[in-house]
Amino acid sequence: MTKKVFLITWLALLCIPCNSQENKINSSPKLVVGIVVDQMRYDYITRFYGRFGEDGFKRMIREGYNCKNNHFNYVPTYTGPGHASVFTGTTPQNHGIISNHWYDKFSKEMVYCASDASVKAVGSESDMERMSPHRMKTSTVTDQNRLHTQLKGKTIGIAIKDRGAILPAGHSANAAYWFRGKDEGKWITSTYYRNDLPGWVEKFNNSGQAKSYFKVWNTLYDIKTYTESGEDQNKFEGGYKGKETATFPYDLAKLKDENSGYDILKSSAFGNSLTADFAIAAIEGEELGADEVTDFLTVSFSSTDYVGHNFGVNSKEIQDTYLRLDKDLGRFFTALDTKVGKGEYTVFLTADHGAVHVPSYLQSVKIPSGYFDRDAFKTKVETFVKEKFKVDGLIENISNNQVFFNYKTLSKNNVVSEELQNAIAHFVLQEDQIDKVFTRSQLQNGEFSSGIVALVQKGYNQKRSGDVVIVLDPATISYSKTGSTHGSGLNYDTHAPLLFFGHGIKKGSTTRKTHIPDIAPTISALLGITFPNGATGDVLSFVLE
Repeated sequence: MTKKVFLITWLALLCIPCNSQENKINSSPKLVVGIVVDQMRYDYITRFYGRFGEDGFKRMIREGYNCKNNHFNYVPTYTGPGHASVFTGTTPQNHGIISNHWYDKFSKEMVYCASDASVKAVGSESDMERMSPHRMKTSTVTDQNRLHTQLKGKTIGIAIKDRGAILPAGHSANAAYWFRGKDEGKWITSTYYRNDLPGWVEKFNNSGQAKSYFKVWNTLYDIKTYTESGEDQNKFEGGYKGKETATFPYDLAKLKDENSGYDILKSSAFGNSLTADFAIAAIEGEELGADEVTDFLTVSFSSTDYVGHNFGVNSKEIQDTYLRLDKDLGRFFTALDTKVGKGEYTVFLTADHGAVHVPSYLQSVKIPSGYFDRDAFKTKVETFVKEKFKVDGLIENISNNQVFFNYKTLSKNNVVSEELQNAIAHFVLQEDQIDKVFTRSQLQNGEFSSGIVALVQKGYNQKRSGDVVIVLDPATISYSKTGSTHGSGLNYDTHAPLLFFGHGIKKGSTTRKTHIPDIAPTISALLGITFPNGATGDVLSFVLE
């Protein structure tokens, strides 16, 4: 090469624009959609896969990445902690949402994870809807995207449940919307976000869309073909007031008056359809993904949880709910293709927890399981402590499988906390249905990397949690004899789906173990933004292109 040719080539290279696609550090989508399916066990994908259509779950798996061995790495596995952990990239140990409700040692009362007396509802006159994310201590990936874009990137959170909308949307969201049932049937927000409902929300609320779901809920297909679930009529399901048996079909219009009006939609498959309707309206109403600045939409499908609690994980109702959700996801993705553009958005889908088979059903097939009487347990512990230490009032509260001490009473009577912890732990461990017990001293002073104790520690917040933590036997719950629940660190509660697809996502699958707090750092890496400030999860680099 001559000197002249070399010089021309070198000058040409210098003239390549520094903002060309090849030189970008990251290529962000126009919109990120974070979907949480409330109470979704991983095996719902495999059990019902053959019945799904091509446009919902199968599309995510076909076009995206499936993390087949994804787990929660903490307890308790409840809705509030689950949604917070997905979007903060850490566990209750750090983000502080230790349960849906917990005992506040400072105000001496039970508090709700999203309640906020300093705000008021917008769109409803109810005092029950005063909500905000103020109890969540760390930032979310949605917050970090807002900060990174100088607040130009929008964040909208949507869910039937208030906590399912509020916690994912984060502290700096433009709005979070949840569904007020009872006799109202409206999507609402709070003054934490804004002082009025935008026009598109008012239009949706006035459209009669919610009311249109007061219809007969029957199986989507012939019920005889629902071979992936148990018998329709059995003794393990709850059902609705006003209907003698928990069997299809359900005339929601006739049953609504005995089941809190619009609240019956929440506990039917149609609650998810209504959520999808509203999410699609939000894309257009908020102009999400309409420019090059990345927006964030969080959508939690709450009705799967209500149906699971009512009918159980092996019910025909839960199967039909997931087959219908699959169709709702399909039309939601189609709307994203149309309104944002195929390949212009990124989606992840996971759950906030799984659920146990109905223990009375497990007992019928000889699998160890049971029901735990919390009130009887509380009486036993309080009686033991009073007799051993000859002092009344040492225990201030027992809730969420935790024992809270009254430290003023301890100090006044010269009772050493560690002695009381150890005494209770030893006593409790002798009780039937108690599998393990851990004390504050153990959880604060030790560092555990495996087993249930590691999960307990990651769910233990020094300031908010109690002084003794108990772990029940496998498949042992404090619940009714019908329906399913959750909360443990066992696989039926921790194994949750994790699917990615769209912009920046590889095609494939893995069985390597991943954890819920990995989601937020992975999306942060995709966007090229700072991780949430308390994030402890890892970037799943094998998911990203």
